[in-house]
Amino acid sequence: QVQVVESGGGLVQPGGSLRLSCAVSGVTSSSYLMNWYRRAPGKERELVAVITNTGRITTYADSVKGRFTISRDNAKNTAYLQMNSLKPEDTAVYYCNIKRGTSDYWGQGTQVTVSS
Repeated sequence: QVQVVESGGGLVQPGGSLRLSCAVSGVTSSSYLMNWYRRAPGKERELVAVITNTGRITTYADSVKGRFTISRDNAKNTAYLQMNSLKPEDTAVYYCNIKRGTSDYWGQGTQVTVSS
């Protein structure tokens, strides 16, 4: 059974930083995309960042480009989202998603609140 668990959310002041983690269990290889999504109150879910199985290719939403960095450690089956220069509009529940073949797996989400 594949499980995806996010951690690292919390309350931070504008301009601050947080690092989210996404731990995956129940997989025997690293042949899957890892993605971070977020859903802000009253808004549609937004794809924030994507990283390929080797970690060589990453893509970002325009809204976070230059501030967020996605990475992964395949030895630990873990992905990270380093978020710097946080803004109030980054407030959302952040979800980790992995895509393996035709299968999709989601975590339960972690709340990020940016407020003074």
